[in-house]
Amino acid sequence: MMKCSLFASVALSFSDGIIIHLRAPNSLCLAAVHGIDLINQAETNDKENNPMREIKIEKLVLNISVGESGDRVTRAGKVLQQLTEQEPCYSRARYTVRTFGIRRNEKIATYVTVRGDSAKNIISKGLAVKEFELRRRNFSKNGNWGFGINEHIDLGIKYDPNAGIYGMDFYVIMKRAGDRVAKRKLRKGRVGQRQRISKEEAIAWFEKEWNEDFAKVLN
Repeated sequence: MMKCSLFASVALSFSDGIIIHLRAPNSLCLAAVHGIDLINQAETNDKENNPMREIKIEKLVLNISVGESGDRVTRAGKVLQQLTEQEPCYSRARYTVRTFGIRRNEKIATYVTVRGDSAKNIISKGLAVKEFELRRRNFSKNGNWGFGINEHIDLGIKYDPNAGIYGMDFYVIMKRAGDRVAKRKLRKGRVGQRQRISKEEAIAWFEKEWNEDFAKVLN
């Protein structure tokens, strides 16, 4: 004759890593397991709906490195101005490199910072050139990511024979709410590890944000 045990042992695991070993009647064990599952599911839903955990685009930095001073840098700046409708800034050489004909303090590159909806629209244009495919190496461990294109006319800008064709770098800075405490001047604080954006979270956000365009990250 088979004997049935009225008691059972069960290990209850909470979402925060706490594990409790319990020995109780079968009915109580099943109720406890079901209750813990509901609690863990509720905590997961709270994290997904928590506005403080939402990942956003802080800014987009567009850069064109010409490598020489003169009219080419000026024309590259006009390309960025035409794309973003903002006044670009110029980067200067830190030291002289005679091999490349670069002198110290000469303008050799131009860049512009875009925020808000305009940043996302420009990113979408750039990703369309890449067919919405990036690689894991495009993402940093801090959750920021970037890519480059070879010809700026692929973004829909009309070709100008006098300006020529320029390559362009896109670099996207991501953020979560509360990131400002590490950057402010007064009472500067530290952002906790759980509030920082990881590489995997940035990849998941990217694929979800441009899901309609079948965005994916390749190895």
